[in-house]
Amino acid sequence: MTGFTPASCLSNPHLQTIWPFVFRKAPVLNRQRERFNTPDGDFFDVDWYGNGDKGIVILLHGLTGCSSSYYILGFQQALEQEGYKTAAVNFRACSGEPNLKAGSYHAGFTQDLQQLYTAIREELPNTPISTIGFSLGGNIMLKWLSEQADSLDIKISVAVSVPYKLANCADRVDTGFSRIYRKHLIDAMKSKLANKLAFFRDNDLPDEAEKIQALGDLGFIKSFWEFDHYVVAALHGFDDVHDYYNKNSSIGFLKDIKTKTRLIHSLDDPFMTPDVLPQQGELSSSIELLTTANGGHVGFVGQTGYWLEKQVISYLY
Repeated sequence: MTGFTPASCLSNPHLQTIWPFVFRKAPVLNRQRERFNTPDGDFFDVDWYGNGDKGIVILLHGLTGCSSSYYILGFQQALEQEGYKTAAVNFRACSGEPNLKAGSYHAGFTQDLQQLYTAIREELPNTPISTIGFSLGGNIMLKWLSEQADSLDIKISVAVSVPYKLANCADRVDTGFSRIYRKHLIDAMKSKLANKLAFFRDNDLPDEAEKIQALGDLGFIKSFWEFDHYVVAALHGFDDVHDYYNKNSSIGFLKDIKTKTRLIHSLDDPFMTPDVLPQQGELSSSIELLTTANGGHVGFVGQTGYWLEKQVISYLY
């Protein structure tokens, strides 16, 4: 366990999780957006920032997040000051407009990350590339590092507050105050799905509209187990929620990762219990697990500011 001291008034895990989301002032960054058209007729957007020559850092947001999430903007600003160029990925349907398919992204959807990496490598074959994934984005990143272990040229990767066991996390947010997070996230995903259906109807995309209509009335859905079964699994070709969780939980991919990787996790994360964490035998020799007693979920607000940014940047050197 490493030394992280939370700000004196933010020792509670829920305060650590909520405070930066509500109160952190987002920096205004002059970013450049690039659209990537995908082989399946869809797209995703990437927001670039900085012109530093130390390398490129790919940033992956969490569930219902985007490139403008507070932690992404904070890292883009901090990394630019250290001489890095950053590529903040918006997963499909997360850049401010609906994507063109009924499905979008999920905990194991690695295709777009691979497309971005390939494009960067083709243009800049000798530039150092690192990756940082937060929460669900970290799960996607770790699965990708495993799938492409023999072909990647990644300097360093960092995964923060990752739901290594998806079923465990779905159970955890069904209890206590964490149900507030569950409701917020599921309401956001339902709203996005309704907006996408309206977009498909207005833009003559009847086949994709029909896929969403076929899901039926989703008003009864309150848990991640239900949403991931009736929506995510259905739209992305999994047999059911169990099949989806089993095939995409990053806990099963860690042993095959060859990239130098650090996992950062708070033991009081309100999205999961400590038993979600991998044991030593589940880690490859290239992975280091760093845990803190406090920090909440992608929080880590310390006595002197945002500890997470300082910790990760020092690791990148």
